[in-house]
Amino acid sequence: MPKIDLDTIPQTNATSYPMPIAAQMGRRHYRRLGQAAGLTDIGVSHVVIEPGGISSQRHWHEGIDEFVVMLDGEAVLVEEDGEAVLRAGDCAAFPKDVPNGHHLVNRSARNCTFLAVDGRLS
Repeated sequence: MPKIDLDTIPQTNATSYPMPIAAQMGRRHYRRLGQAAGLTDIGVSHVVIEPGGISSQRHWHEGIDEFVVMLDGEAVLVEEDGEAVLRAGDCAAFPKDVPNGHHLVNRSARNCTFLAVDGRLS
């Protein structure tokens, strides 16, 4: 059945960042939905960031588009042109090969949740 039960997909906050940067990722938790659903051409992650947490270090992608949809709460999108608050229903797009370093920061007092869709399958 195509419906995905989030409770059956493990949530993790594992990171490939080295210490001490890895310690900053402790308030980010994610589930790899695309992988769990058997998708082979796109990656979809369900991400929760606790207050004070960040989605990643600022980054941009070569050869991979990225699209974010905020589901709940709010986060601040930090990118080359400044900052913008994303709330439930807001979207952000990051075309491949555009050197626009970006990440999300949860400066609010409650968790925020978003979907990140991209060409990575991990």
